[in-house]
Amino acid sequence: MNGRDFLRAGHWPTLFAAFFYFDMSFMVWILLGPLGVQIAGDLKLDPAQKGFMVALPVLVGALLRVVNGVLVDRLRPKRAGLIGQVVVIIGLIVFWGVGTHGYAEVLLLGVVLGVAGASFAVALPLASRWYPPRYQGVALGIAGAGNSGTVLAALFAPSLAAAFGWINVIGLAAIPLTLALIVYLACAKDGPSRPPTKSVAGYAKVLRQSDAWLFMFYYAVTFGGFSGLASSLSIYFNTQYGLDAVTAGYCTAACVFAGSLVRPIGGAISDRLGGVSVLSALYAVAAAALIAASFGFAWFWLGLTALIIAMLALGMGNGAVFQLVPQRFRAEIGVMTGLVGMTGGVGGFYLASSLGLSKQLTGSYQAGFLIFAVLSLLALAALTRVKRRWRADWAAAGLAAARI
Repeated sequence: MNGRDFLRAGHWPTLFAAFFYFDMSFMVWILLGPLGVQIAGDLKLDPAQKGFMVALPVLVGALLRVVNGVLVDRLRPKRAGLIGQVVVIIGLIVFWGVGTHGYAEVLLLGVVLGVAGASFAVALPLASRWYPPRYQGVALGIAGAGNSGTVLAALFAPSLAAAFGWINVIGLAAIPLTLALIVYLACAKDGPSRPPTKSVAGYAKVLRQSDAWLFMFYYAVTFGGFSGLASSLSIYFNTQYGLDAVTAGYCTAACVFAGSLVRPIGGAISDRLGGVSVLSALYAVAAAALIAASFGFAWFWLGLTALIIAMLALGMGNGAVFQLVPQRFRAEIGVMTGLVGMTGGVGGFYLASSLGLSKQLTGSYQAGFLIFAVLSLLALAALTRVKRRWRADWAAAGLAAARI
């Protein structure tokens, strides 16, 4: 890829604004995960409650991505993102000011944080509409690298909570989110292409295409694995290895950093080698690493290594999936981003909650990890079955300039 050509092909201030908005929103979205050890200690939560607490924002964010997908097509991306940011900032300030003293209140906070998770369905179309097919992988990889905000939450939230109390971290989170709003208003610009607004029947028509369901499943595995682990690992490291909240947060940050850093790399490699080939290899690696992690190694460093490898594969897989989506559904990129993002979040909700239930019912996290490894292998099998048809159909549709 020629860097100068890439910069000339799109609008880099918008790409940066999309990344920064996404980054700060994702930091807030999974905030209950890094704070989970302290919250659970104060509220005396059992493993299943802890799992549901960290999974709920992921589920809400998933469902609201469909709403944002509709808003992107009807209001354009910039305005849709502005609405979501204002809602989350106000919500953080209200919960900080009023206080959060019980499990039910924490779940309500999780609903508000879920709005931040829906930023995915805004940031990616905002960036995508500026770039031609040959640069979709790297452009959406850069915008999507905003999931690195989860690293910031894992790094700083536990230590800030230890110093000031976890409820005050909720209020502090409104500060970087406000800064992101200012940058967004100053730099973001809607792209020159605007697909025609679709009726409700038009959205239903997309779901009648088998490829839409395939992409939804593929992303449920890659992003579901990434977001589910990002939300759960602080509690996992604390419970499985007896680490304190701050150390567990640092270990979680290492895993999440690995997965976030390589998302644009996954997109760029897919631009060069083809998203289908890259994604196939990554599903196999993710499945192997999750199976290894399920054994709960006595040596902490082996468990950490297995989870870092899993996050690397899943993070690159996120970039690979979104190298393919805009090529197949360019005219429906808003609604498809919402639908694919929704199922990605549903996958994350499933993984985070199933790990808690596995621990509650069996005394071990193994079943939760193994079932998700099986889902990775099923995604690999589905991709292997469809790749020949995709290559023939997409070449006939004039998409040969971008590797698939």
